[in-house]
Amino acid sequence: MLRHLSLLGDYFLQYTKVRLAYRGDFLVSAATTVIATVFGLATVWLIFHRVPRLVGWNFYEILFLYGFSLLPMSFFNMLSINLYYFGESYIVEGKFDRVLLRPLNPLFQILFEQFRLESLSDAVLGVVLLVSCARHLGFSLGAWEWLYLAGATVCGCVIYLAIFLMLTCVSFWMEDRVGVIPPVYNMLTFGRYPLDIYNPFVKFLLSWIVPFGFATFYPTASLLKEDLYRHYVYLMPLVAAVFFLLALFVWNRGVRNYSSTGS
Repeated sequence: MLRHLSLLGDYFLQYTKVRLAYRGDFLVSAATTVIATVFGLATVWLIFHRVPRLVGWNFYEILFLYGFSLLPMSFFNMLSINLYYFGESYIVEGKFDRVLLRPLNPLFQILFEQFRLESLSDAVLGVVLLVSCARHLGFSLGAWEWLYLAGATVCGCVIYLAIFLMLTCVSFWMEDRVGVIPPVYNMLTFGRYPLDIYNPFVKFLLSWIVPFGFATFYPTASLLKEDLYRHYVYLMPLVAAVFFLLALFVWNRGVRNYSSTGS
C-alpha cells in the first residue's frame, strides 16, 4: 500500500510536468471546462426565471446542490480518462498487455496513468458556489460541514468510479471501441437536480441501481433538508463500499477473461 501511495505521487507529479509543458493547451482546456459548467448554471437560472420553486427547492438550494455535484464529478473526471477509452486503447489496440507485464496492480495503472487536470477547475467553482449559496440560505459552513462535504465527495467519487469501472469491464467480453460508457455518462447530469422531480422508476434507478443520487443529491439534501433525508447520511459510505467491492469483483473476473491480441 505504501509503495503504491508513493508511486501515486510520482505518477501525479510526472504527468503534471508533462501536461504543463504545453501551458496554452492546458489553459484552453481548463477554460473550456469552466465555460461548459457555466452553461449548465445558465440552464438552472433559466428554469428558475420561470419557476420560482421546484418540488420545494428554491433557486439557491438548487445552486447549492449543483455546486456540490461539481466536487465528486471533478475528481472523477480527473481519474477516469483511461476508463473512458479503455476498450479502444487498451483492449482493441492491445495496450493492456503492457499493463499486465509491469509489477504493479493493473487497476492502479489504469486509474493513475493519466489525469485530466483541467477538471479540477470545476472543483474550485463548486466550492465558490457552496460558499455563496450558503450565505444566501442563511447558514454557515463550519468545520463540521466542510468535513461532511469532503467525506461525501469521496463517497461520490468512489460511486462514480465503481459504476464506470463495471461498465469498462464490458470491454473484456465485447471488444468495442465505443463501449457502453457514453450513454450512462450522460445520466450523470440527472443527479444535479432533486430526485423528487423524476417519476418513481427513475428515482429508484438513480438511487439503487445506478446510484448517482447517493453521489450528489442525498448528501446535499441531508444537509439542507435534514428532517427528510437525515438517514441517508449513514447509507452513503455503505453504498460506496458495496459498489466498489462489486466493481473490484467484476474487474478481477474481466482480467482473468482477458486474452492478448497477439500483436
